[in-house]
Amino acid sequence: MHEVVAAIAACGVSPIVRIPANEGWMVKRALDSGAHGVIVPLLRTADDAQKLVSAAKFPPQGVRGFGSPFPMGSFGNESAGEYLQQANASLLTIVQIETREALENVDAIAKVPGVDVLFVGPFDLGNNIGHPILEGNMHEELLTGIESIRKAANDNGKKTGFYATSGEQAQTYAEQGFQMISVAADMIAIPSFFTSTLAAARGQTEGGSKMTGPYGR
Repeated sequence: MHEVVAAIAACGVSPIVRIPANEGWMVKRALDSGAHGVIVPLLRTADDAQKLVSAAKFPPQGVRGFGSPFPMGSFGNESAGEYLQQANASLLTIVQIETREALENVDAIAKVPGVDVLFVGPFDLGNNIGHPILEGNMHEELLTGIESIRKAANDNGKKTGFYATSGEQAQTYAEQGFQMISVAADMIAIPSFFTSTLAAARGQTEGGSKMTGPYGR
């Protein structure tokens, strides 16, 4: 993680680390490596969100320990003191809304101080509310839930994110007011590019398969 975060920051891009679970040691390890923020899956309640914020912030806002020699390098080699003074305000805390419980508690989660972005994971959210995305189609209840997440974030001064699987879908959600949107994943983009390039080399007409899952067919 440390090498990847440093390489991304050196390119002038903010490295954001998605950790596997809402565990304090995972939050600390990601931020201590120099990440500009963490994105955390499968939260369910405002208490879960508060636990995350506490792990991500230095005292008095949280309980994060200070002392890693690495994160300063991701901010232009600022001093340890400068990093300490600006970290609480600058680092992003991003919660994924992708469970039924989180959807039901979304307004309370959005009200938690220190939460910066509510990020929609549509595939897990669809599964958790009983309407999985099949053949790329979203159920009306899922679409309504996604809009309620955007509204809760907007009403509480937070940003919203969305896991899109194509440029076209990303544009759709950008036009709806979402601010942090994926455009493609490497597991989609790389095979898609080589499939279409190989088809062109063979003089074939590319059929183009429809997205049915978060990483392709």
